[in-house]
Amino acid sequence: MTAAAPRALVLGASGYVGSNLVPLLATRGFTVRAASRRLDALQARGWRGVELVAADALDAASLDSALQGVDIAFYLVHSMAAGAGFPLLDRNAATKFRDAAARAGVQRIVYLGGLQPGGRSSTHLASRGETGDILRAGPVPVTELRAGVIIGPGSAAFEIIRDLVFHLPAMVTPRWVSSRSQPIALADVLEDLVQLAQLPQAAGAIYDAGGPEVLTYRDMMMQFGELVGRRPLILPVPVLTPQLSSYWLDLVTAVPTNVARALIDGLEHDVLADDTALRALLPRTLTTYRDAAKAAFEAERDAFAVVEGMAPADPPEPPSGPPPEAWPDASPDQQSPPSEPAGSGRWVEGSMLYRRNRPDFAFYAKHMRGESVAAAPAAALWDVVSAIGGDNGYYFLDALWKLRGRLDQFAGGSGMTRGRRHPQELAIGDVVDFWRVVALEPGHRLTLIAEMRMPGAASLGFEVRPLSERRSRVVITAAFHPAGVKGLLYWHSLTPAHAVIFPGLAREIARRAERASRPR
Repeated sequence: MTAAAPRALVLGASGYVGSNLVPLLATRGFTVRAASRRLDALQARGWRGVELVAADALDAASLDSALQGVDIAFYLVHSMAAGAGFPLLDRNAATKFRDAAARAGVQRIVYLGGLQPGGRSSTHLASRGETGDILRAGPVPVTELRAGVIIGPGSAAFEIIRDLVFHLPAMVTPRWVSSRSQPIALADVLEDLVQLAQLPQAAGAIYDAGGPEVLTYRDMMMQFGELVGRRPLILPVPVLTPQLSSYWLDLVTAVPTNVARALIDGLEHDVLADDTALRALLPRTLTTYRDAAKAAFEAERDAFAVVEGMAPADPPEPPSGPPPEAWPDASPDQQSPPSEPAGSGRWVEGSMLYRRNRPDFAFYAKHMRGESVAAAPAAALWDVVSAIGGDNGYYFLDALWKLRGRLDQFAGGSGMTRGRRHPQELAIGDVVDFWRVVALEPGHRLTLIAEMRMPGAASLGFEVRPLSERRSRVVITAAFHPAGVKGLLYWHSLTPAHAVIFPGLAREIARRAERASRPR
């Protein structure tokens, strides 16, 4: 292992912990390679001095390439979002990664697992434990850090608490609100990972990591409520089983359903840490839950990129109630950080830009997607995409778009009265009816943010992908960060229409591109 500049791979770099670990490693002198299945998700981060590679934990060839020349490999992969079959995916991924790391001569694997309860383990936690066992079955020494509930922006458990407190003044909750845990700040987990990776005595060891307090989930919701000026009424009832409570959470939070269901299964039991060994090795004062939650908000505000001319018109004020110090204004040197590059063209989950700088808007977004392949070059597709709106209309079910504009006017918005600056050309900051161009990669990607009156924040992204000289694909992605129950009801009420509109729009864009590219 190179002591001066260890070469580190972070697999799962686009995820919650990975996206925070990568820049920290870079500041600590590591030579960092960030890997994810989606290269564009990494490019959206705008990291400087970090090598970005596409790698799939289920694809041995991509792992072999990503692991070449690596000293330390951080394994931050899990498949909860895949649904009920995720344990098998996790098992296969860990096996392939273990073997690839051995072939590449990696000197250490650092794996972030989950605390294991004393009794019956949930499917999620059991899978995390099994992953560690599989990695240790190979010749590469493994350091496993088993963390409790991580508190930080994007942590699913933390976002569930955020959504419940912000969205519901009163809630009927499952019994798991009385389960005990040791929530740990994201910053503390990251510090543990970085330091353990460099300690020879940590090779082959398993460490529990918990925060300094033992709290119930009710305690966490109440403390969070105090921080943001809310006092939720919490009424635990015995009838909400884990299965039922997962459906309940799907209705009142924006956390992805499959992730929420996997987490809920493990919340019935106390999950506490025995971190004696870890803190003997890495002694320091740990962050309290309240301070960790406050730091999460501050991190979001620090990461808010204000791109000149792009900020949403008349941005709403932060919610009333929190103490002023909980909502610090971003200083000029915080307005365009590396983590959110101005005009990158790529939507990032949880970005404050796309959430209109509102911490009470859900971190996770609801999504709707449409795509179509055109027998036309990418340039022809882009010509159609870049002309959308204004006098050109919206190509498919245009009457519904106009109706939405009239409803926006009725609610006090501008509707479609603003049109477009130019029928074909676009620039960052341009208005397109009730949208604004916030990011643009000519010929490839366009991102619009909604300036309509609505209970939440919405963006609409268009991506053009060349497949061959005469074939290309257009992908349309609508993302919506709901604000409270009203926002969730708004999204669910429009889902049937969206399921028709966006695939239909993609097909119509492809059809127009094909027609325009035919020889005359």
